[in-house]
Amino acid sequence: MATPEPSPAASVAFRVVALTLTATLAWCVLWYWRTATEIAAIWWRSDTFSHGLVVLPFFAALVWRRREAIGELRPQPTPWLALAVAAAGLLWLMGELASVAGAAHTGFVLMTVLALTAALGARLARVLCFPLLFLFFALPVGEFLLPGLMSLTAAFVVASLRLVGIPVYQEGLNFVVPNGNWSVAEACSGIRYLIASLLLGALYAWLNYATLGKRLAFMAAALLVPLVANWVRAWLIVVIGYLSSNRLATGVDHLIYGWLFFGVVVVAMFWVGRRWADPPEALRRAPSPDATASPPTRWARLVPVALASIVGALAFGWLDRDVTPYAVAVELPAPAPGWQALDPSSVAYRAHYEGARGAAVAVYGAPDGGKVMLQVAFYADQRDGAEMVAWENGLVANQPNAVMQYYGADVDSALGKLRSARLKQGGESLSIRQWYVVDGEMALQDWQAKLRTLWARLGGGRDVATVFVLATPDEGEEGAASDRLERFVADHAAALHAVASSGEGG
Repeated sequence: MATPEPSPAASVAFRVVALTLTATLAWCVLWYWRTATEIAAIWWRSDTFSHGLVVLPFFAALVWRRREAIGELRPQPTPWLALAVAAAGLLWLMGELASVAGAAHTGFVLMTVLALTAALGARLARVLCFPLLFLFFALPVGEFLLPGLMSLTAAFVVASLRLVGIPVYQEGLNFVVPNGNWSVAEACSGIRYLIASLLLGALYAWLNYATLGKRLAFMAAALLVPLVANWVRAWLIVVIGYLSSNRLATGVDHLIYGWLFFGVVVVAMFWVGRRWADPPEALRRAPSPDATASPPTRWARLVPVALASIVGALAFGWLDRDVTPYAVAVELPAPAPGWQALDPSSVAYRAHYEGARGAAVAVYGAPDGGKVMLQVAFYADQRDGAEMVAWENGLVANQPNAVMQYYGADVDSALGKLRSARLKQGGESLSIRQWYVVDGEMALQDWQAKLRTLWARLGGGRDVATVFVLATPDEGEEGAASDRLERFVADHAAALHAVASSGEGG
């Protein structure tokens, strides 16, 4: 059945709607330009989030598809939504002040979607509900799922290998079969498949189903199917490598096979979903009866929304200030009785912490003959590129030959709870202790350090923070490395506390 030509009034109304969406989007992007360009840069450089490059073109196409349902409706701005817009701007502000990119990006996208909704009004927002919600795919979030997804993939692969009789030894995310060593890298986690499948699944569900139940069911399948398919893909790669003596599925063909497998899975999912697709006439929706009774747009109602959307940017400009680069000298404790100072190069491992105002490393000889490396990095007036908790900082960040074996168990010490970890660098195993001191208070979790930094920047404290890392070789008797670290902390507790205090006063 041919689509009827829109009336002149409907054509004018659609142009007004398109102009309103474009102007509101441009207003938000201009005021939050740095955040918008950060998100766009992530789309461009990250394979995981490259789908973001198609979100805006798809949004425009989805709005165009709804032009018939828009009819002669014109925007009717909703001023009370300014409160929600301002709240989203506050989330962006807290993310910026605490240097939490995920919070800042989420606040910006949420604020933009709410501003677009407020500019359109309730009736138009209902008509364009899916295109507006589709904008959330622009968010470059999901990397927090990586550790869990990688662990699930490793567990499935190892269990499946044993099920088919292939001997395998597992150590964390690494496992060994008789003719090769394998590991679950970030690319094997399935996060790329998961996000891409959810985006495609949402589009497919909206274009082929008329009821909410069918759409949600297909999107649930778009989440679960690629997750299980990625486990099977990873298992098949290991099996192919094992059976071919590592001649296949170990180089470029590894990646090609992965994406071909994903393509086959998605096409099969769409083919199965087509069985329950609704007929085209059920998907076409004519304008609602009141679509031709839209009153003239009262643009003055948009002013509160426009003002609310810039509150976060104005507040950040007032709270943030330029800081002249400066350095802080960090003095490490002298060896306690029974300990001795050693050449720092005698322990090769270093945690990666960039942007510190001051940093120092020392190695101590233990009474049992072992060695303990102490690394301290001091941060103050934290900004982008000079913040303690950041994606490029960490125990194994930017160290391709370092592999984390476990991380996160809290252990008791003379200073209180410390975070423990175990990693391998090259062929050496290391036992680790790590903790933060932020504005004079200890913190173990990254989010705790971020929240205390946020509070400090909002005026409740001082934006000063120190990270401590202890490392010792874990090659001797079981428990010897942990005992050595506990003794080091006990013998140097007061001096370690003084290191953080001296930095804060510097």
